[in-house]
Amino acid sequence: MSEATALRRIKAAARKREKADAAKREATDDLRRYCAEAKAAGVPITRIALEAGLSRQGVYDLLGERPSS
Repeated sequence: MSEATALRRIKAAARKREKADAAKREATDDLRRYCAEAKAAGVPITRIALEAGLSRQGVYDLLGERPSS
């Protein structure tokens, strides 16, 4: 493989990774917003966690909250 080909592939992979990172940030922002909306609507954290594929602690972390005792 030539140097030019290798560098082209590296640049393409870097662009692809940046797009994936941006999509993940957007999806995380959406998930955070929807989890907060569900919590405000009275949905139990356990149910939110189940639907989101997270642990209860993961939901609290996503929301930036501490679990209630």
